[in-house]
Amino acid sequence: MTPPTYPPKPSPGDRIAVISPSAGLPGLFPLPYELGLERLRKEYGLEPVEYPATRTMGATPQARADDIHAAFADPTIKAIIASIGGDDQITVLPLLDRELIRANPKPFFGMSDNTNLLAYLHNTGIVAYHGARVMCELGRPGAMHPLTAESLRAALFTSGEYELKPAERFRDIDLPWDTPETFASEPPTEPGGGWTWHRPERVVEARSWGGNIENLSWLLMADREIAPDPSVYDGGVLLLETSEELPPAEEVFRILRNMGERGLLQRFPVLLMGRPKAWFFTQPNDRETKARYVREQHEAVLRALETYNPDMMVVFDVDFGHTDPQLVIPYGGAVRVDGPARRITVTY
Repeated sequence: MTPPTYPPKPSPGDRIAVISPSAGLPGLFPLPYELGLERLRKEYGLEPVEYPATRTMGATPQARADDIHAAFADPTIKAIIASIGGDDQITVLPLLDRELIRANPKPFFGMSDNTNLLAYLHNTGIVAYHGARVMCELGRPGAMHPLTAESLRAALFTSGEYELKPAERFRDIDLPWDTPETFASEPPTEPGGGWTWHRPERVVEARSWGGNIENLSWLLMADREIAPDPSVYDGGVLLLETSEELPPAEEVFRILRNMGERGLLQRFPVLLMGRPKAWFFTQPNDRETKARYVREQHEAVLRALETYNPDMMVVFDVDFGHTDPQLVIPYGGAVRVDGPARRITVTY
């Protein structure tokens, strides 16, 4: 695995590729997608460039790989952002040309199923960015959340340290994307409650790795983009978060247990655990059920760590992953977790 380096940053006025490496959901839900494109233009001064599979549901893995290659190879494209996630990006990975991508490094923004491409870029030697998709974060009803907007702006255009801040309020409940009324006002939010620190006795500054825990489990099963020698992750900052499919706490525990049996979980002195999404259309949990889901996930994480890494520092409910606001975190870039000061600083 090549130690990642930061690719050059875009500037306002540059062209940014918008691709769908997973699902072409912009074709089904144009309202949040078009809103996200408009904000890229008006709020960030970037010119989005679509590719053939961007709005195509059911695009083949080869068609999506072709879009990735075209975006990286085009010298006029200065950054790349995913429209949204999905569930089969793992089928695209074997079709990618690592040397082409390594020769044309660019910032890539995505998360969820884009964990696949983030891990691939990490192994290719390119720092990428966990967060900020077009449809979800840029296409948020009413307005982008200020914490998301500020974090994305810093990650896009600046280099250097940026301190992450816990959200005073967050959103968990979604509204339908096929209804124009959804986008007329900002969504309802609830109190954030801050981050929860476990064993905050140390300061760790290291490169990050991880992503959506379900996607990481699939990569482990397929034996793709996970280093065969887990010692390459020694001393790193582990990023984990769960999806809108709301995996049960026991499933989270089992994935972590398997990571421990693989020798992975022991390599990281600190874990940043994203605020878990606890509501979705298929599981419209009430407030009490949501609180129980979050509590049980925390307990499952700590139960796994008791066996495999009892000294690990953990920060729960960090505002990244399937949550709103969503802070952008450099993937493979430097993250500093200061337990005594209760501060998290990233380097964009």
